[in-house]
Amino acid sequence: MSNIHPSAVIEEGARIDPSVRIGPFCVVGAGVTLKAGVELKSHVVVTGETEIGEETVVFSFAVIGEIPQDLKFKGEASRLVIGKRNRIREHATMNCGTEGGGGLTRIGDDGLFMAGCHIAHDAIIGDRVIVVNSAAVAGHCVLEDDVIVGGLSGIHQFVRIGQGAIIGAVTMVTNDVIPYGLVQAPRGHLDGLNLVGLKRRGVARSDITALRAAFQMLAQGEGTFHDRARRLGEETESDYVRQIVAFVMADTGRHFLTPK
Repeated sequence: MSNIHPSAVIEEGARIDPSVRIGPFCVVGAGVTLKAGVELKSHVVVTGETEIGEETVVFSFAVIGEIPQDLKFKGEASRLVIGKRNRIREHATMNCGTEGGGGLTRIGDDGLFMAGCHIAHDAIIGDRVIVVNSAAVAGHCVLEDDVIVGGLSGIHQFVRIGQGAIIGAVTMVTNDVIPYGLVQAPRGHLDGLNLVGLKRRGVARSDITALRAAFQMLAQGEGTFHDRARRLGEETESDYVRQIVAFVMADTGRHFLTPK
């Protein structure tokens, strides 16, 4: 029995591993690559120069690899690369890149992209990222590994969110978020650390204590945010704190969400 439903439309040129399963009324474009174990449920559209990695499952009515929602896009070559073992739920959308962003949107491994969420052009998404229902990640954003974006939240274009950070539901994020940060409120502000996530990942108590002290220095210390981070880098022995320092000191020209 074929793994491809007879009602599916597969354009000539699509590269499909024999183990791929494609359900009713799916459309797969000529530039698409589907690797081993991929499954498309019914009514999925995969188009453009899109690669979907091993064992990723795409649920009904998702649209993957369409052109960017960017008026500057003029049809230039661009790609979407999705890693392994992702779960992309109903009505999710992911767009290819643009020339201005390097022509590539990249999704890591083991992510969960819930119903109705959107990943825009040129976004770079790490491993084990969760984007909850109806959240939107705008163009050129970077979400590092283990980030969680709450439902109905919006991430402004070019924002970076550091590893292990969590964004609460119905939150607008307009500036960069430090690794392991906790952001909430309608106009998001840095409200603490993602302590639950740190404990679930088995981070040592000594490192959590160091992170708490680092957060207090960033929140209340003297000088600018960058000055405080620089002093942290000189004083800390925690690799987790050093990760925050490196993130802050990266010369991106962007502002950071800070505690109130």
